[in-house]
Amino acid sequence: MKYDATLVQKWQDDGYVVLPQFYSEADTDAAKAAVAHAWTDRPSRVVVDDLDTDQRMKIGDVGEEARHRHRFKVNDLFLEYESIRWLALNARITPILKALLADTPVLCNSLNFLQGSAQGDHVDALYMTPRSQGHLIAIWVALEDCHLDAGPLRYYPGSHKIEQYVFSTGSNHFVPEEMPLWSRYMEGEVRRLGLTAQTFAARRGDVFIWSAHLLHGGSPIESPGKSRNSMVFHYFSEQDCRAIGSRIVPKAGGYWMHRMHQPVPGKDELEGPRLSARSALLSNLLLRLYQYKQGVRNSPDNRK
Repeated sequence: MKYDATLVQKWQDDGYVVLPQFYSEADTDAAKAAVAHAWTDRPSRVVVDDLDTDQRMKIGDVGEEARHRHRFKVNDLFLEYESIRWLALNARITPILKALLADTPVLCNSLNFLQGSAQGDHVDALYMTPRSQGHLIAIWVALEDCHLDAGPLRYYPGSHKIEQYVFSTGSNHFVPEEMPLWSRYMEGEVRRLGLTAQTFAARRGDVFIWSAHLLHGGSPIESPGKSRNSMVFHYFSEQDCRAIGSRIVPKAGGYWMHRMHQPVPGKDELEGPRLSARSALLSNLLLRLYQYKQGVRNSPDNRK
């Protein structure tokens, strides 16, 4: 528990923790093989984002020239491949996520980047706004060594303590036309608190875990030919997922969210992953158990 306590203190102070060489080459090779399989077989359900054209499409609709010349983000391979789910939820990582999140983690999203994202500074809670404050956590897994010219992760230690900006809707969820106001607010807070950006020159197998409120982005890609192969995972809390009625499937002490793939403009159909009868049954049983426990906890006899 001392190890967990140290991580939790680091997490509270800085908003992130690093697990050096957490995964083996065999682990990262399995994840890379799943990504390669997706690009070779082009499953009809898998959705990608072209980062150069800002266009979302089915992986099967990506042209050969674009495939080799453009940067892509591959969405939600955890819905299709067990090796990707294992990288996100297993006997070693799940307890750490549970300690930092202070709840059982539910894997809700995965992203694969072969190159750096070059994304501007942001906080994840803007776009994946949890039902409850702080009930979102993310990890970045290096599938290869990251060269400093390849656009490494940029982050601001301590920025998770900045009071979250409230948009005109009264929510912390982003309003597109108000993002310039958000940016000015965050820049002012970073200056006021004297925060400075750092870069994460990851080694293969490293894991970077960060708070949904940590300010971060992708550094500029100085050498376009260099790759930065990585997987990103986001997790909501079981509490929030149960509250909104999400279907969640147990795995390695946590859960993964059984949901549809991302919608694609011009495509009416939404496709979801296959789920075995055994997994569906277990998911339903655990939901009933959770509801029963909540009912007992909130019964009049227990509210004295």
